Amino acid sequence: MPSTEIRRAIPADAETVLTMLRELAGCQDQLAYVTVSAEDWRGFLGRSEVIVLIAEVDGAVAGYVSSLRRPYLWVGGDQLALDDLYVREQFRDAGVGRALMLELARHALPDRLTIGWGLRLENEAGYRFYQRLGATLNTKTTASWSPDTYEKLIDGT
Repeated sequence: MPSTEIRRAIPADAETVLTMLRELAGCQDQLAYVTVSAEDWRGFLGRSEVIVLIAEVDGAVAGYVSSLRRPYLWVGGDQLALDDLYVREQFRDAGVGRALMLELARHALPDRLTIGWGLRLENEAGYRFYQRLGATLNTKTTASWSPDTYEKLIDGT
């Protein structure tokens, strides 16, 4: 049985994380929206509130989970906002995603932080995966407002 190890990413892992982020964006037809650089990632990975965990199976990089510790204004404390969970195709259905989520939970447990994330409605496999973990799934639409769009409104154009 393959050995899975999970470790916290460090600034030297910036290229690895960026490569997987691009793979994930490509799977979701979102690659055109990825503008982050490896230098940006080096900075992120040096920040204590950014938690990125990398899974390796027999030494090969298998996936990652990224999150951000931030204020959770409704509860008067912090939460871990899960940004991405990605497992490379050849490592799927081998427990890597579960191992990443459980390790993220270990980071949240000392402060009893809620872990929250978004999920695309069409991601049926994701829904099944998170239900098996016991997550509560709430339907909610997310919105984004780009600087290019709101700047035009501010400028009156």
